[in-house]
Amino acid sequence: MNTYGLIGYPLTHSFSQRYFTEKFAREGIADSRYELFEMPDVATALPALLEQPGLRGLNVTIPHKQAVQPYLDRLDASAEKVGAVNVIKIEADGSRTGYNSDYYGFRQSLEDWLAALNRTTTDLRALVLGTGGASKAVVAALSDLGIAYKVVSRTKTADNLTYDELPDVIDQYELLINCSPVGTYPHTDEAPALPYDQLTDRHLLYDLVYNPAETRFMQLGHARGAAAVNGYQMLVLQAEKAWAIWQE
Repeated sequence: MNTYGLIGYPLTHSFSQRYFTEKFAREGIADSRYELFEMPDVATALPALLEQPGLRGLNVTIPHKQAVQPYLDRLDASAEKVGAVNVIKIEADGSRTGYNSDYYGFRQSLEDWLAALNRTTTDLRALVLGTGGASKAVVAALSDLGIAYKVVSRTKTADNLTYDELPDVIDQYELLINCSPVGTYPHTDEAPALPYDQLTDRHLLYDLVYNPAETRFMQLGHARGAAAVNGYQMLVLQAEKAWAIWQE
């Protein structure tokens, strides 16, 4: 039996397990299963998991997208570009390679969404909310698309903005991307600390959160006439990319 799975903490709601279990059933892939491996700390649990017979691949989610890297034998160019790993492939010789399919999922879903809105990347500027592993994939994609951006976090650095600074600059950035888990079920009444009253119909809100389907972040944007989308399509695209990687 080929085993695939997801590592992260906590794993209260897993898109990946449902997606791959349904995929295996739909496509008649009877020799494979997808499991959840909840681990607060990779150092104590990951080495043994990587030695498990039949393990073929892992998805990696919050908060381990960087912590897993020392346990891998090599990084694919995608993971090196982003600086984070969300896919691990167990090679035929037992070695482990880290990849990043978040980059592909975000970039393709953003391009598709902009096309559907008849918007282009020309002169588009973005605010990236959060500094975790997902945000690293997002900023790599934005850079490759030629979209200028600023990262927003609670702590001030030379390169980023803080949430307190946003009222003075939010009119200069049309694309607002939530890369934080704020607003994820069950905390559905929460939203990133933005000056929502300054949003207009020029703004585009992209939330990497997908549960609930319409987050508070999206609701507040819609109320101001802004377009908003969740991260479901990104998840589907990155999941299919992960499957392609495992089957190569």
